Amino acid sequence: MKTLSWVLVLNVALIAATPAQAAPAATDGRLKVYISVDMEGVAGVVSGDQLGPEGFEYERFRAFMTAEASAAVQAALEAGATEIVVSDSHGNGQNLLIDQLPKEVTVVRSWPRPLGMMEGIDASFDAVAFIGYHAGTHNSQGVRAHTISSARFADLRLNGIPMSEATMNAAIAGHFNVPVIMLSGDDAVVAETSATLPGIESAVVKWALGFHSARTLTPAKSVELIHQKMASALARRGDFKPYKLATPVRLDLRFKAYRPSEILSYLRIVERTDSHSIRFVGKDLVEVSRFLEFVTNYESDLQP
Repeated sequence: MKTLSWVLVLNVALIAATPAQAAPAATDGRLKVYISVDMEGVAGVVSGDQLGPEGFEYERFRAFMTAEASAAVQAALEAGATEIVVSDSHGNGQNLLIDQLPKEVTVVRSWPRPLGMMEGIDASFDAVAFIGYHAGTHNSQGVRAHTISSARFADLRLNGIPMSEATMNAAIAGHFNVPVIMLSGDDAVVAETSATLPGIESAVVKWALGFHSARTLTPAKSVELIHQKMASALARRGDFKPYKLATPVRLDLRFKAYRPSEILSYLRIVERTDSHSIRFVGKDLVEVSRFLEFVTNYESDLQP
């Protein structure tokens, strides 16, 4: 029975959500940096023609995305980073040209993964940076503004606060007491995120004119700016504080379609709050992230 299988799969996922004891922050001179990389906020990106394998410019823009990520990595290495994790957090999670990244990094690829765009983060990290990010689904400005799924989700709130991917991922980092120190993307995501994370170093690589249009820096200039801002952020990393949400964490999720809220409400852990919306309460951000990964990725005919 499909409904029962959803219940069993989700309950197993949530039981497994209890994280292992987080490692304490290093005190021996190590510097660990986590970099989550999306694509909508990369310089020059304005439409689907750059964002997926079917787009005629995708292969070129994979290289530009990789170059922006590499600029942040290089700045971290120059600042003395001893460990860097790069999360490929766009589309199929297999966009970055890993042979073109600095050899010192490890890369998180593909989906699903329990912490989504932040998979691999833990309390041993010292700083987080977001490269190529975009504004949230509640924002009327911004190139390709959405939160997690542009096709499925109309609104996502945590504890009543509208969330973008940047603020939600900052909250996941905050769960592990790790601050977000730097962000790159268009002017809309920078303004939106700076309101929640005041003082964050930011690289504006384009200025939104509409959902599918922008005035943009060249790739070469964006790489230069991202390197500069990442270096500045790491030089004053002690100024930043983690973004933390009170627990338990209430997730309110609104779908663009009617049926998902109906089917998900069959689960006793889910409340249907209106025709298109559901509510889930998790003990922390890890549990909420796992629930969102389930909602985003589960299909009844999953195959190995």
